[in-house]
Amino acid sequence: MEQGILILIIGVVSSSFGVWLGYLVRKAVGQRKRGTIEEALRRKAEQGRKEREKILERAKQEATKIITEGEKARKRGEEKIAQEEELFLRRTSNLNEKESLLTKKEQQIEDQTEQLKLAKDQLGEIKDRILQKLEEVSGLSEKEARNALLERVEQNSKQDLLARIRKLETEGKEQYQERAKEIMATAIQKYALPQVEELTTSTISLPDEEVKGRIIGKNGRNIRAFEKAAGVEILVDEAPGSVTISAFNPIRRRIAQLALEKLIEDGRIQPARIERVLIKAKEEIKEQIEKAGQAAVYKVGIVDIHPKLIELLGRLHFRTSYGQNVLLHSIETAFLAEGLAQEIGADRKVAKKAGLLHDIGKAIDRQIEGSHVEIGIKLLERFKVEPAVITAMKSHHEDYPYESVEAVLVQIADAISSSRPGARRESLGEFLKRLESLEEIAKSIKGVRDCYAIEAGREIRILVRPEEVNDLEMRQIARQVAKEVQEGLTYPGEIKVNVIRETRAVEYAR
Repeated sequence: MEQGILILIIGVVSSSFGVWLGYLVRKAVGQRKRGTIEEALRRKAEQGRKEREKILERAKQEATKIITEGEKARKRGEEKIAQEEELFLRRTSNLNEKESLLTKKEQQIEDQTEQLKLAKDQLGEIKDRILQKLEEVSGLSEKEARNALLERVEQNSKQDLLARIRKLETEGKEQYQERAKEIMATAIQKYALPQVEELTTSTISLPDEEVKGRIIGKNGRNIRAFEKAAGVEILVDEAPGSVTISAFNPIRRRIAQLALEKLIEDGRIQPARIERVLIKAKEEIKEQIEKAGQAAVYKVGIVDIHPKLIELLGRLHFRTSYGQNVLLHSIETAFLAEGLAQEIGADRKVAKKAGLLHDIGKAIDRQIEGSHVEIGIKLLERFKVEPAVITAMKSHHEDYPYESVEAVLVQIADAISSSRPGARRESLGEFLKRLESLEEIAKSIKGVRDCYAIEAGREIRILVRPEEVNDLEMRQIARQVAKEVQEGLTYPGEIKVNVIRETRAVEYAR
């Protein structure tokens, strides 16, 4: 038992010693760590102190640099201000000097003005004395002497001035005529329309005379049925080997011609078949009209035309004026007007479109009252054609005054296309006879000195004796000639009667 107690005491003592020993060990370790930490803190504090000293040094250096630069900028500013003040002072001094000079000059000008005024007054007195002496010597007043001098100068210079004016007018007229001829020749050369074209005709050749009997039919049944359905008149006795179709409307005449040619070719001519063939012919002619209008628009190069106007253009393909195909004439007028406009700098598109549409009224002028110009204007207004085009086309027969350059060009192009050689079928003998008749009508009137038919018979120019005919009688002569021409002659288009009364004074220097 004592041994167990001893062992217990030994265990307790050992345990206490171990605890105490562990405490001592831990204490020693803690002291060592604390010393290490304190050393680290001391080193860190020393390092922070050094860094603060470096930052402070750099801040001092930057502050010194800024202060130095600011001092330099201040000095520069002061120098600049000093320079500007010096410049201002110099300018102020210059202005003062200039002001002083101006004051002196003003004073000099005032002195000179006063001197000139005195000299002027003296000259006026001298002039008055001289004029008084001249009036006493000549026996004329100043006004009378001036009028006499002017009259003498006018008498000596009047003839020279008139000759000079006439020379300038002649030279200018010749230059303008040459330029006009050049422009028209260029426009014509740019476009040449082929004239070998099929013209509308009303004569049909027959293979033999027996066909006439089939056309007439039993008791005239076939020919009456054809004339009634087609709206034409058939003449079978006009010439051997042919029949003639007579109708006021060219399209009806063309439909009848086409239908009759098909009936003759087929050989079966009877009332029921006549109606069917005429219906088919109308459809074919309608297609031809549409194609002709579209071809004309495509050829001229205009795309903004209403389809109804294109159809009316196609109808002109079957319309002729003195043998000239109206559609071909319209195409030619369009190209000529465009060429003229290009030469003088006018609106080419307006001139070309107006030239193409200038005779559009002829497509329906046989169905509506009024001239083809008035009908054409209404048609173009109805289909919203540009006002500039309407203005350009409505003056081509001078029914309306010219309101634009393009209007004049369209009238010129229309005249060129109508009056050029080969345009209209009129024999040379008939043409010359018409010109002679025009001149005879004019020469038969009292007071007419001479007359000339010009512009291919489209104008007659009458020269009257100025001592026998006054201005009022001149107008009466123009109306009288126009009336006699309308009543006694047949002519294409219209004829302009131009009466001229001229007084001339001629002298010769020898």
